[in-house]
Amino acid sequence: MKLTSCSPINQMPETAIIITSGEPAGIGPDIIAGLDPSRFDARLVVIGDRQLLATRAAALGSTIEFIAYDKKSAAGKAIEVIHQPLAQPSLPGQLDSANADYVLTLLKRACSACLDGEFDAMVTAPVQKAIINRAGIQFSGHTEYLADICQVSKPVMLLVAAYLRVALVTTHLPLRDVADAISEQAITEVVEILDRDLRSRFAIRNPLIKVCGLNPHAGENGFLGREEVEIIIPSLEKLKRNGVNLGGPFPADTLFTTAMLRDADAVVAMYHDQGLPVLKHLGFHNAVNTTLGLPIIRTSVDHGTALDLAGSKQARPDSLIAAIDSAILQAGNRQTNASGA
Repeated sequence: MKLTSCSPINQMPETAIIITSGEPAGIGPDIIAGLDPSRFDARLVVIGDRQLLATRAAALGSTIEFIAYDKKSAAGKAIEVIHQPLAQPSLPGQLDSANADYVLTLLKRACSACLDGEFDAMVTAPVQKAIINRAGIQFSGHTEYLADICQVSKPVMLLVAAYLRVALVTTHLPLRDVADAISEQAITEVVEILDRDLRSRFAIRNPLIKVCGLNPHAGENGFLGREEVEIIIPSLEKLKRNGVNLGGPFPADTLFTTAMLRDADAVVAMYHDQGLPVLKHLGFHNAVNTTLGLPIIRTSVDHGTALDLAGSKQARPDSLIAAIDSAILQAGNRQTNASGA
């Protein structure tokens, strides 16, 4: 591994992707070191501390080449780096709250560069929420943080693995707060954003969206909870009248079966652990988290910082590769949709 100045100008790929390197003590730098830039039909630019990236890659025996980012010239088969210095040196597996602001600065700079049109999409390596909050910075997750930067009131978390796409009505909430957060507005916003972005980002002309109930057996006609009868069903009926292709609400324990999913383009789950365990069981290491409803494209890995694996040569880049592939696909579809092709 070597870090050099920028190589001669090459023909630049049409798609440019910026990758945040995430929590420095986690596996973000490791999985970046596991990338093969020549595999992607896109320009890959990482934002992070260049010495951290170089040191971690060398320790892992990676042959990846990092070069300094130059907006006007492409790197060919290397990965370009936008240098953002750490506040404090970082060692694998050893969290330091002094670097919390560094982690958020990566997100701010990458998001702003996408909003400005310098990059077509951003891909995020995992962050450690606890250490950011321990530093006195309120942070509930990438989804909410990027929505705040983009001034979007309702982002939608969508995870994709193999043939399954799962969007969430509520995201990072304690389970006891979920029922109170289920409303006609919340369901309507999520379904409308999902329907729109499945068309524009995933090139699905008339997506069929199937919706989970909140309660066991989807409420059993009100005997196991009134949310389906009073909120969910009326919301879905109104959306159907407005032209959205919907089914449900279905009991979650039967919706996530092969027969029920065969014709579904996406599933809407009411809360985080209703839908995501099924999806991660189906495709862990290859699943992608993408945030819908933003003016930019953002995808991410499906896993956390894995502090115990950092620097160990055991971290797998599969989900990062899948996230980059998805970002490239979505950017291409959006460009095609914008051009009217």
